[in-house]
Amino acid sequence: MEIPLLQVDAFASQAFKGNPAAVCLLESAKPADWMQNVGAEMNLAETAFVVPRAEEGHYDLRWFTPAIEIPLCGHATLASAHALWETGRLAETREARFHTMSGELICRRAGNLIEMDFPALVALPAELPQAAIEALGVTPKNVVCHRRKDGSDGNFLIELESETAVRNVKPNFSLLRTAADAGFIITGRGEASGYDFVSRYFACYAGIDEDPVTGSAHCMLTPYWAAVLGKTEMNAYQASARGGEVQVRLAGDRVVLAGEAITVLRGSLLC
Repeated sequence: MEIPLLQVDAFASQAFKGNPAAVCLLESAKPADWMQNVGAEMNLAETAFVVPRAEEGHYDLRWFTPAIEIPLCGHATLASAHALWETGRLAETREARFHTMSGELICRRAGNLIEMDFPALVALPAELPQAAIEALGVTPKNVVCHRRKDGSDGNFLIELESETAVRNVKPNFSLLRTAADAGFIITGRGEASGYDFVSRYFACYAGIDEDPVTGSAHCMLTPYWAAVLGKTEMNAYQASARGGEVQVRLAGDRVVLAGEAITVLRGSLLC
């Protein structure tokens, strides 16, 4: 049986920008080890697996890196909604409601943009591991951390002095892999770029040295910068080599992320 597969550049208005994700459009659930093997075969930051529920517009959604399953992924969620609308599996006037490890995530069309309604991730003051300081070669202005449900460190958010400082970081990834079983977001206030803030995200623990554009990281970044800047609507830029723009809005305990997407490949899995 052939399984439809799309590769989508998320948070991008043109091909080869933003963050690529593979999207598998399944008819029924597959075993986790099969999905992990597909994730490794695709060898992208994330591969999404979409399974329709009985109620129209509702889907189960899971995300796998080449190494592990992860609880939340923004760009692959955006790519999944885009794939459903583009293939005609869901009318563009309908919301896509995804049931995930992180709860229900809602995507809707807003002109050329896709809006995603995600939970805001609360972060608390934290001390950055010394190995991370050395690996990143930074002098933090502020450090906070979002903790996983089991209480372990999830993502560290590290504010630097400037946008330039963020762009100039050259991590020692070999050392960063030993720093913690966690991700590291570096961020700074926007300068001449016109963005409110810029960021980069390193997820060595998940087999990803630097993620091109990370929706889930903006679930932390949005409430953080909303408090710093005193505003709830902001334009953000993730300053990876591919780069990507994300429009963000804080709405109570939710974060609305918006971006474009473009399909660069259509095919089928044959296994």
